[in-house]
Amino acid sequence: MNTPTSSSRPETSAASLREQFDTEVTYLNTATYGVAPRPASAAVHEHERRRAAGRLELAALDEAVDRSRTAFSRLTGIPSHRVAVGSQASQLVGLVAGGLPADAQVVLAEGDFTSLMFPFLAAAERGVRVRSVPLEALPEAVTDETDLVAVSAVQSSDGRVAPIEELCTATREHGARLLLDTTQSTGWLPLPVDRIDLLVCAGYKWLLGPRGVAFLAGTEEALAGLPPLGANWYAGASIWDSLYGEPLRLADDARRLDLSPVWASWVGQAPALEMLADVGETAIGEHNRALARRFRAGMGLTDTQRAESAIVSLDVDPQRAARLTEGGVVAAMRDGRLRLSFHVCNDEADVDRALNLLCGA
Repeated sequence: MNTPTSSSRPETSAASLREQFDTEVTYLNTATYGVAPRPASAAVHEHERRRAAGRLELAALDEAVDRSRTAFSRLTGIPSHRVAVGSQASQLVGLVAGGLPADAQVVLAEGDFTSLMFPFLAAAERGVRVRSVPLEALPEAVTDETDLVAVSAVQSSDGRVAPIEELCTATREHGARLLLDTTQSTGWLPLPVDRIDLLVCAGYKWLLGPRGVAFLAGTEEALAGLPPLGANWYAGASIWDSLYGEPLRLADDARRLDLSPVWASWVGQAPALEMLADVGETAIGEHNRALARRFRAGMGLTDTQRAESAIVSLDVDPQRAARLTEGGVVAAMRDGRLRLSFHVCNDEADVDRALNLLCGA
């Protein structure tokens, strides 16, 4: 499902992508933002040079969006005609929330990321019924009254993976729809996309793009049910013939939901996403989880619930955590815990450096 289909580029491995980064630190913080690989950084710099010179070519900017959409399709296995583009995950979640009837029931995971939760909590002000349950209890919380379950595939705060297979089964059995925010998972965690109604993903983390890139994808039925609340010229059937006047003439596929692109962001996203798609989520996931397992083993962590995540969260004394910063290792504190995240910019030496700093006398 997630096997790269491109034959125009040489075969690469997840580990070999380490050579594409020029980080000046040991960067274990992709869950906050992804560092730009060399081709993406060069593309953005060239874009800004051309903009400063007054020599932007708009056709090339449209091409960057098309390349990104195609690469996202290759990476996830979702056909490109079922992929819409935007700028922020919350904008795209807002389309879903805005299309719910006033008496709809939505089930969320307690403590999930607010860009996923807030659009539905705001919709509660017009009558949408929202309830939150523990992540692990989501499948059992789905009933015949449930219209939508919305959850992050991987939790931002601690890396827990949602019970996705069970949710796919529960929502289908009860006639509900499933929305996954895959901002913390697309790029390394293959999903059963043929069983997921809607999927939203911001590109600036594991997809290694600049901020200002997001994707909305799903089944044709679920996408057709979304109102084009942000209808604009870029969603037109013929983009450059949709600049002025009536009538409404939107595209007839997922592009009807497109939002006007942040040019520089898509210029940077395209080469990064193509690089990832050439390797594939399965291989990248194996690489990332192997590094996370190495770190977990070194720290003596045994919680099996989080064992298959590329994100590791642990309680660490603040003085020990400070050693990472002092030693040139970048991680994050989230929800009172130290969070480290491992991606293709990392190798085993990065893991061992963090372990030595945390466990050294």
